Amino acid sequence: MLGTQTAFRPDLIVLDHTQLIYEPLWQQEPVITSGNSIKLIAEIVSTNWQNDYARKVEDYAILRVPEYWIVDYLGLGGREYIGKSKLLTVTICTLVGDVYQKQLFQNNDQLISSIFSNLNLTAKQVFAAGQVTDTIVG
Repeated sequence: MLGTQTAFRPDLIVLDHTQLIYEPLWQQEPVITSGNSIKLIAEIVSTNWQNDYARKVEDYAILRVPEYWIVDYLGLGGREYIGKSKLLTVTICTLVGDVYQKQLFQNNDQLISSIFSNLNLTAKQVFAAGQVTDTIVG
């Protein structure tokens, strides 16, 4: 079980604003203490890819986060997670019971999200958007 000292800083978080009234720290600082306030978390994979694919999957499931996206823009994840081809992959983990069901999206695969039912986006478009941002910012 997660202790009171556990803290996460996800790359992206989508909150359920109707639940923020139950968050004791929210009015003073952007701290969430209950998984009920979280609709979706996304992590951008970096060199510590094992954390995103293994540890955080377990931790976010314990928090009961309904959907967790793993955005692997360099194909760093192990073969067990993204396959031998090591393609750029968006893994969408949907909480079923207390375990995530994982679906991999690569190239022109249309993303399927339980949170964003009308999402019209492919994995390729996600990664192309990142390249544009890197060019402008970098």
